[in-house]
Amino acid sequence: MNGLPNAFEIGEIKIRDQFSFDMPAIPSENDWHNLVSEFLFNSENFANYVEQMNNEKLDGTFFTEKYGTYLLNIEGVIEHSYYHLGQVSLIKKLITEK
Repeated sequence: MNGLPNAFEIGEIKIRDQFSFDMPAIPSENDWHNLVSEFLFNSENFANYVEQMNNEKLDGTFFTEKYGTYLLNIEGVIEHSYYHLGQVSLIKKLITEK
């Protein structure tokens, strides 16, 4: 979730699909807690950026025309997050039913 706030700060998109699965192992509970903390921090940072955007910015071009508007991309991130939340819910259900 750090990709978009970083893009908002530097004015350039550095995230790429090819890096989507570059995730280090999480060998300890402490590593898990650190990952969760980082995720929550980045999520709040993203929400703060969105909260500060006015309608003109939201309707503006998201870096280049091919990406559409800021609003379209923000809504896409939210919808994609719901998709992953659903996946987590299904996995948790499978684990707890066994």
